[in-house]
Amino acid sequence: MQVGRKNRGALARRFFLRFAGAFSGGPVSIALQLFCFGRILRAMKEFASELESCAALMPRLADAAGKEALSHFRKQAPVSNKAGIWFDPVTEADRASERVMRQMISQVFPRHAILGEEFGEHPGEGYDAQNPAPLRWILDPIDGTRAFVCGVPSWMTLIGLECEGEAVLGTIDQPFTRERWIASAGQTRYFLRGTEQPCSVSTLTDISKARITTTDPRRTQGYFDSDQADAFRRLSETSRLARFSLDAYGYALLALGEIDVVLESGLARHDYSALRPVVEGAGGIITNWRGDPVGTDDRGEVLAAATPQLHAKVMEIVAG
Repeated sequence: MQVGRKNRGALARRFFLRFAGAFSGGPVSIALQLFCFGRILRAMKEFASELESCAALMPRLADAAGKEALSHFRKQAPVSNKAGIWFDPVTEADRASERVMRQMISQVFPRHAILGEEFGEHPGEGYDAQNPAPLRWILDPIDGTRAFVCGVPSWMTLIGLECEGEAVLGTIDQPFTRERWIASAGQTRYFLRGTEQPCSVSTLTDISKARITTTDPRRTQGYFDSDQADAFRRLSETSRLARFSLDAYGYALLALGEIDVVLESGLARHDYSALRPVVEGAGGIITNWRGDPVGTDDRGEVLAAATPQLHAKVMEIVAG
């Protein structure tokens, strides 16, 4: 990864697509996107060499996490529930995969912060909550643990890197099918069994022909409230077909041009940080449901679309 003119040009193209979606969200959306763009360009210039080293580490992290996860996959491993009345499973595979990634990051970059789903926040050597580290890794060792415990290979390992709070690097990895999406320098590359394949979103603009997905459209599982469930129902009635329970795999397939729209809610930072560079690096748009940057609302809303036209239409539909 070279963070120079070529990288800044690719990043500019990435943010241009994001701006195209933001126009439907109004002046607040546009202002937020412009602020993020300027901030990230300055930060990437300052940390160019370090970001290059981080990009080189990402495949090694994915390899190590995948090895741990596969040692438990389809082995009827014990499952715990960490969400009270809601069933939110966690396994030793989740913990072991995150643990090995944390160890590797801390050995190479001890001053980097780490935020992971299973073990929370580590501020990095010399930093604390009042003085946060400029570079922070965001880890979701097994996104889609429900799929994992059912033996379904749609779970993913998510590895993100934020620079001054903005997602700049992302990896989505599925070790069982040996698929990997790596986003850096504003571009996404897809590897199937180690061989690079084309990676680009679809060019679809007609919502009536769209292939859409969400993890679970029911309003009883902690993802959608009643209004959000109704919004997804309206979208599904407008589109050609809907598929469910893909978790992060839906965003990865959107980057390949196989899915056109992903609409979700209830996502935490470890769920979406790695997704943004992957979707945008493949030419897509990812915001919240109003066109603002992901994470700027308190509902964990995410809307990813292949084209600005689809993005604008989905926002219109979900707004009612």
